[in-house]
Amino acid sequence: MGDEFKSADREVNDNDYFTKPSDTDADACPEPPVTRLYKKRWIIVCLFSSYSLCNSYQWIQYGIINNIFMRFYGVDSFTIDWMSMIYMLTYIPLIFPVSWLLDKKGLRVIAVVAAALNCAGTWIKVASVRPDLFPVTFLGQFTCSVAQVFILGMPSRIASVWFGSDEVSTACSIGVFGNQLGIAIGFLVPPILVPNVDDMDELAGHIRVMFYITAGVATFLFILVIIVFQDHPEIPPTHAQVVARQISPESYSYTDSILRLLRNKAFILLVITYGLNVGCFYAVGTLLNRMIIVHYPGEEVNAGRIGLTIVIAGMVGSLICGIWLDRSKTYKQTTLAVYLMSLLGLVLYASTLNLGHLWVVFITAGTLGFFMTGYLPLGFEFAVELTYPESEGTSSGLLNCSAQVFGIIFTISQGKIMDSFDTLAGNLFLCVFLLIGTILTGCIKADLRRQMANQQALTVTASSSDVKDQSGSSLLPSTHI
Repeated sequence: MGDEFKSADREVNDNDYFTKPSDTDADACPEPPVTRLYKKRWIIVCLFSSYSLCNSYQWIQYGIINNIFMRFYGVDSFTIDWMSMIYMLTYIPLIFPVSWLLDKKGLRVIAVVAAALNCAGTWIKVASVRPDLFPVTFLGQFTCSVAQVFILGMPSRIASVWFGSDEVSTACSIGVFGNQLGIAIGFLVPPILVPNVDDMDELAGHIRVMFYITAGVATFLFILVIIVFQDHPEIPPTHAQVVARQISPESYSYTDSILRLLRNKAFILLVITYGLNVGCFYAVGTLLNRMIIVHYPGEEVNAGRIGLTIVIAGMVGSLICGIWLDRSKTYKQTTLAVYLMSLLGLVLYASTLNLGHLWVVFITAGTLGFFMTGYLPLGFEFAVELTYPESEGTSSGLLNCSAQVFGIIFTISQGKIMDSFDTLAGNLFLCVFLLIGTILTGCIKADLRRQMANQQALTVTASSSDVKDQSGSSLLPSTHI
């Protein structure tokens, strides 16, 4: 009877039952909160992944064919690098107002704004396919970069609001998965759609086709978000979310939340280490075309394929790490192990890049991607654990802000080092900072507050069930959701 009573995290079907205690039982102990899982949660996270994919694809679509866009628009390499770095620069000042908006208005408003800005940016690019219209294409990329600010902090928030305690890490991984898949497509598709041809009119036609395809997909996803996306389920999925919903908006202060996070030493260490790791990934992704072309001239398509290999391997790593965290809850140990392997992967990649064998680069790049890109959801979920019950959007926003700052610094610095020395020196520069990040990760105290809250709630529920077993209870059929 106790097992029937427990309000465990579960999907609701027609035959589900929940226990309604009698008045006498209610006097004996507090009624445990009801929690339910809705099948629509999978639609929400997959739709988010889709428009996140469309946005992140555009982050690298200029950089991966850097030399082609330089010739078409008549600009230098550093200017094209800024087409990627604008994503990082825009994020830094806008993340705080967007995080505040997420806390005040909820998931749906943020999702609609993100999809709308992304759609607008793609159509601006469609109008920019002329050698004298580089400012227009930059405006389109800038608009898409603003949309990204409304996207990056969402995975952990969607996971917490919609998914059960044994699913949050997997759900967060699926959310990050879309971003990674978009980057992978951004590495693969532009070199195929826009070949390095001499005729400028033909080149403009190829670029126009690429921009039209992106705009069509973005428009379709914008319409879907308006129709489908929902702010939160009617009944919360976990005991932790029950508690979070009891915090009234009037009693919540965004400024106080930021200050509490800044006083959390473990979280600050994670902010620094996350920024170092992801900043290195941004630098490698932005400069990948330049690194490959130096050692393998004319291999633009293979440069894209190597980028694809990095991200696909990282997607596999993300999903594996997410599933592992849901089962083991070993947040610090897993994060530290993946961080160390990211360092070793970059050392291996840097030392084999100039050997003259592309197949070796594919293998070492895949190894690097598996761990470095696989680290992304680990950082998000570890942050939520360290900062509960603070807003997931705020903690994720600070992590991403750190990543953007380090990403800009590393991209500019590595580019200058590569110009002055060689690609090996540029990659070893990043290795030094990954080593520092690994050491700092080992210093983070694993204070898993969200897990503790869920365990305490389950303990209360179990105690309540034992009391009701002794006094008896009646079963009423639940409504189908």
